[in-house]
Amino acid sequence: MQKKILIVEDDTAFGLMLQKWFQRNDYDAVLCAKVRDAQNTLANQQIHLVLTDLRLPDGDGILLLQWMREQKMNMPVIVMTSYAEVQSAVAAIKLGAEDFLEKPIVPSILKEKIDQALKIKPADKKASKEPATKKDMVMGQSAVARQMYDHILKVSPTRMSVLILGESGTGKEYIARMIHDNSPRHDKPFIAVDCGSLSRELAPSELFGHLKGSFTSAIEDKTGVFVQATQGTVFLDEVGNLSYEVQMQLLRALQEQKVRPVGAARDINIDVRILAATNENLETAIAEGRFREDLYHRLNEFAIFVPPLRDRKGDVAVFAAEFLKQANKELDKNITGFTPEALAMLEQHHWSGNLRELRNMVRRVVLFASGDMITSDELPVFIQPAPGEDLALQPANEKQQIEHALRVARGNKTVAAQLLKIDRKTLYNKMHQYGIKL
Repeated sequence: MQKKILIVEDDTAFGLMLQKWFQRNDYDAVLCAKVRDAQNTLANQQIHLVLTDLRLPDGDGILLLQWMREQKMNMPVIVMTSYAEVQSAVAAIKLGAEDFLEKPIVPSILKEKIDQALKIKPADKKASKEPATKKDMVMGQSAVARQMYDHILKVSPTRMSVLILGESGTGKEYIARMIHDNSPRHDKPFIAVDCGSLSRELAPSELFGHLKGSFTSAIEDKTGVFVQATQGTVFLDEVGNLSYEVQMQLLRALQEQKVRPVGAARDINIDVRILAATNENLETAIAEGRFREDLYHRLNEFAIFVPPLRDRKGDVAVFAAEFLKQANKELDKNITGFTPEALAMLEQHHWSGNLRELRNMVRRVVLFASGDMITSDELPVFIQPAPGEDLALQPANEKQQIEHALRVARGNKTVAAQLLKIDRKTLYNKMHQYGIKL
């Protein structure tokens, strides 16, 4: 019998994503936004478990829990709570809640807690319907993040090509996986391709395949990415790096849903959805003749902008808490959190490397932490330009500015990129362009 879960969550985008996750994992999920609606659902439907947020528009999860106990409803209740509300969640446990779950939600932990609450034995489980991705479902809660998730939910069920825009390190591949996981193709392949690593010669073979003997190193047949991903999704990261010739072949694949392996005389029909990402301004690349305008419009049927971490007010603490959990597990540590002063420092930092920089910093700090909490003294000293000195990269005299930033940063490329307000990959490219060596 399929178990029915009641989700009580007033954040519509987050609630819908949870509902879809439950449905993919063979649960029947009902979503309510208020305590009153949840009470009506509980009174009129057979519910096996309640997953409720702690804060709701007309009350809270504890109020709902008290009402359920008064009505002699004994189904398990799991309370969702933010990092700062753990004490309230403990109070809910004392009132009879089965467990509590900190946001951002980690799917593997959610599945474990749900199965434990429902006492589902491994032998009783049906065939897994989990999506191909095993990434943690880390959810920001800022206004811009909620808007982004709303856009993801709207476009995911469609066949539209999506262009994901954002700075390096913002998690564009993660967003692509989220779109795939919420689409009808979620149980089919998801293949990510780093277009920046494909040479002009090998790109056609990697994407479209080749026949044995079609060129010198083709010692056997190769199946290209587009055929491997049949009925699934292909994610082209940094698509602006593809050569103009490969762009022509890609356009044909998108328009006709056919590819021709290198050395073949016949086309192969394909059925794939294309997601692409870039941190480059493709409109500028079009104006400079480096990117095809027709391909751009074909990829850009729907665009999602992934905001930089510095513009996601309130999300730094959410992601820092999640990265702390991951680091604790990876490094076998038990750090419980950050002091208010440490969190304030994290919120104030520019984070030019975005989520990637934050995750790496948390891992390093957890590795060397000696106490239960991470303090401001244990955080690295974030090097900033001298007072009144603006090192942001300008179009003129780029080489001199890069050399100056590297001197200020004492050769540290990550810090130099922060000072120049560009991502590290862009810095490497420009150093190569200008022949700058350390």
